[in-house]
Order: sequence, then C-alpha cells, then structure tokens
Amino acid sequence: MQNMDSIPAQVCWVGTRGEMEERLVPRAGYQLELIRGGAIVGVAPQVMLMNGVKLAWSFPAAMGLVRRFQPQVMLMTGGYMSLPVALACWLRRVPIAIYLPDVEPGKAIKSLIRLATKIACTTEGSRAYVPPEKMVVTGYPVREELRAALALTKTEALARFDLAATRPTLFVFGGSRGAWAINKALMDILPELLPTVQVIHISGTLTWPQVEAQAATLPPELRVYYRPFPYLHEEMGMAFRAADLVVARAGASMLGESPAFGLPTILVPLTFAWRYQKVNADYLTEHGAAMQLTDETLDEKLLPAIMGLILNKARLAAMGAAATALDKPEASAHIAQLVLGLGQPVQQREM
Repeated sequence: MQNMDSIPAQVCWVGTRGEMEERLVPRAGYQLELIRGGAIVGVAPQVMLMNGVKLAWSFPAAMGLVRRFQPQVMLMTGGYMSLPVALACWLRRVPIAIYLPDVEPGKAIKSLIRLATKIACTTEGSRAYVPPEKMVVTGYPVREELRAALALTKTEALARFDLAATRPTLFVFGGSRGAWAINKALMDILPELLPTVQVIHISGTLTWPQVEAQAATLPPELRVYYRPFPYLHEEMGMAFRAADLVVARAGASMLGESPAFGLPTILVPLTFAWRYQKVNADYLTEHGAAMQLTDETLDEKLLPAIMGLILNKARLAAMGAAATALDKPEASAHIAQLVLGLGQPVQQREM
C-alpha cells in the first residue's frame, strides 16, 4: 500500500454554521468554509422550503469556493449541505468520492450517486444500493485513539475505571447528547443488575443531571459497581476494551467499533432515524454479532436480554467472534488511498 505520510494534502472542510464542525475542524488544524443549508426531507413543510432556499442561495458561494480552492477531488459523507458543493465540483469536472458510513445511503447521498466517481462503503450490505462499478468496500474508519486501547489488556482497561476483573462488564451509551429511553430503562434495572454486573454508562450531556441524581440514590454496596459519565473523550476506547457487552443505538459507528473490539451488542435503533439505524442493526444481527430491542420494549426486555447474554459465556464468545470477523482495521488507509487515487492528474488516473 502506498505510504500516505509521504503525500502532502491540502484539505478544505465545507460545513454549515452552528454545527459541531465549526468547533472541531479548526481545532484539528484544517481550513473550514461555511455555507448555508439544512435538511429538506423529514422536516416540516415550512422548514423544507426555507432550507431549500438556503441551499439554492448557497450554490453561487459553492461555485466561488471551488474556483478559489481548486480541489483535485471532493470527498463527501452525506448531508444536504453537500448538494451545492457536489454540483459545483461536478460542473468543474472535479472527481467526487462518497464515503457511505451506514449500510443504506440517505437521501442526500442517493441523489448524488450518479455524480460520484467512486463510492467507499463500510459493508458489503451496501451492494443493494450502490452501482457495482462505483462501489469499493473499505470498512468503517475507527479512530486511531480508540484502536489504541486494544494494546491494553482487559484487566488494565478495567483498572482505569476502578472496576473488578472478576465481574462481567456492561457498557451502555446512546450518543454524545444521550438517549433518554436507554438511560431510563437502564436506571430502572440497576438495582437488579448491579448485584451481578458492573456498568460503565455514558448518559450524554442532556440527561446527565437525572442520571447523576439516580446514581446518588443507589446503596453504597451497589454504587461501587456503577460508573456513570456525561461523556467520555480519551477514555472511550478503554470503555470498549473493558466491556463484555454493549448496549447502544445503531448509528454507523457501531458498524466499525463493535467489530474493532470484538464486542457483542444489544442494539436499539433510534426511532426517528429508524430506517438507516434499523438497516445497520439488521446487518450486525444477521452476521451474528448483535441482537435488537426497540425503545418500546426496553422496560420489559432490557434486563432479561442483558442477563441472558452476559452470563452465557459461550454465546457471548460466539457473538464476539462474529463481530471480530467483520472488522476492517485498514479502513482509513483504504479510503485515503481511494481519495488520493482520484485526486491524481487525469493522465495518471488513466495509466
């Protein structure tokens, strides 16, 4: 494989005002340009109209940006703000690469597939949605700081959370802002769970006050086995490494993170992102790496699902092996190689 470190690249990230990239991209040291836009599907008619006008007004700005920056390749992962930029690149004959993190593409990506030169996909499951001549299966690019935790032993990872190596460990999270349905269901069963299982719980920032208050009511003999956090940064990989079982939503990251750590997973697809998260969950379930619950069944089924898995070592090991079989540790390098290949001068691409 080509050495990526030997190839300098200038990167311009195009985003929208008020989103997380406004803070994260400059922090990472990349150029950030902001345009106006928003979702035009799955929103109220007046919002759809307003965002459609924003996108239309953003097209001249996108054309100007492409003329100034003169990119050799565009990489997009979705979102409606990609539309004016992708159209501007297509009109100026800039090759377009799409990275598809979910199994099924969203509507923005679906509308731009015909403009793309190549489409990097997380899984083979995307063959039902992507033209075969454009599709390249790369895997999901799990962050290096997460994978670094694989160098730790499980005992070392547990020690970072002051947890026992002799107890099964459950890791529960629902995204950076939190998933109230998962948080509430977990808090309700903690008195029955903690006598047997120790728990690392990321509540998300929005529901942290409720979770913190609930933790304070636990008896000391149970509280010692419960580790709640509003969010984890550098320690996220260690939480995965410490876990025997995960309960989480079925966002695209689970297609990479669960396999990377060989973790069995109970997935709870987010209701209003049901189609995409459900397809992701189905992929992991069909490959033997996960089982599924819904928000509506959590109160009744979460506890028996957790206990039925975490105390069944043979089934847990089989699901873990199935997850590991899906891991593609070179995903980031494969995506980089695809983008760099498209960014070469035309005469080199055709050699």
